[in-house]
Amino acid sequence: WTCSCEQTFDLRPFGEEPTMAAARPQVTIFNVADGESSRRTVALPAVFTAPIRTDVVQFVHMNMSKNRRQAYAVYKETGHETPAESWGTGRAVARIPRVPGGGTSRSGQAAFGNMCRGGRMFAPTKVWRRWHRKINVNQRRYAAVSALAASALPSLVMARGHSIDEVPELPMVADDSMESIKSTKGAVDFLAKIGADDDVERCASSRKIRAGRGKLRNRRHVMRRGPLIVYSKNDGVYQSFRNIPGVDVCPVSALGLLRLAPGGHVGRFIIFSEGAFKRLDALYGTWRKKASERSYNLPRPTMTNSDVVRLINSDEVQSVLNPSKIAFCKIRYPKKNPLTNLNALLKVNPYAKTMKRNAQLFEAARKEQKAKILAAKRK
Repeated sequence: WTCSCEQTFDLRPFGEEPTMAAARPQVTIFNVADGESSRRTVALPAVFTAPIRTDVVQFVHMNMSKNRRQAYAVYKETGHETPAESWGTGRAVARIPRVPGGGTSRSGQAAFGNMCRGGRMFAPTKVWRRWHRKINVNQRRYAAVSALAASALPSLVMARGHSIDEVPELPMVADDSMESIKSTKGAVDFLAKIGADDDVERCASSRKIRAGRGKLRNRRHVMRRGPLIVYSKNDGVYQSFRNIPGVDVCPVSALGLLRLAPGGHVGRFIIFSEGAFKRLDALYGTWRKKASERSYNLPRPTMTNSDVVRLINSDEVQSVLNPSKIAFCKIRYPKKNPLTNLNALLKVNPYAKTMKRNAQLFEAARKEQKAKILAAKRK
């Protein structure tokens, strides 16, 4: 496969259009019938050169995924369905409310507390919790633009786990006859001809039973995500692709982040129809004009050249840098104790050697004198 864009730009004054450092700013259109190149090309939409902000993608995805949650709570009277009252003091029992009555083991039992059997939980859940999140429209579009730009880089698509070794080119664009495929068999044949069947097989083989309670709540199986089919007009493409394992289908006018970056991870393998691919400039705009189908401008990169290594190693930067300094680091040894180490003591007090020698001579003289005295007494 080949890639039609890279995330590097030339150094230009602010306000000028960034230029792609790519060999081909054109994308090949492939035939649906045989999966071969049609010898026709289309200009790469500007959205694929937008900055890739994974932090924005993860933040927006985290908040958007909360908007599908349904409210849940425990019954508000749970644990309080008995007229329990405290017995007060003086009966050698705790002052927690107790179930009234007699003749049963339930009477006299502690109630209401979260530590009690049959009591309520601590801080009972309520349905008025803040389940959903509001997200700025510009942030949502920024995240979608970043996810689209990442889908054109083979390294990010492969890093996400997609099997695209047999795919001839990214972004992958098929002619408009893809939107007229009427059967699932024809859709499977089309994916095999363009080399996307490996990714579908990867998804089908990954189907397994969900870990956790969700397996009892109508979501028993989990499966990896495969190609995303993006179309402009539905002439049967939705019905033909929707039942293939791992494949998602979406109109180009409704591209959302949950489809473009499942799990908040950029680099989804996307297959465009020719009509959908040509509409991207109208939906997201270019560097020179706004989008015609909505009021939006593409985000401009903070750095016109994001290749930091290339910047540092450039002749312009290296020519004004000071020469590198060789740091002479003094070798540090463990500190020696002068009370137990003679060499350390002599460094601190050179006279200590003479003192030790004098002490040894004095001790030898004392022993000699004592031996003479003992010898004189024995005579």
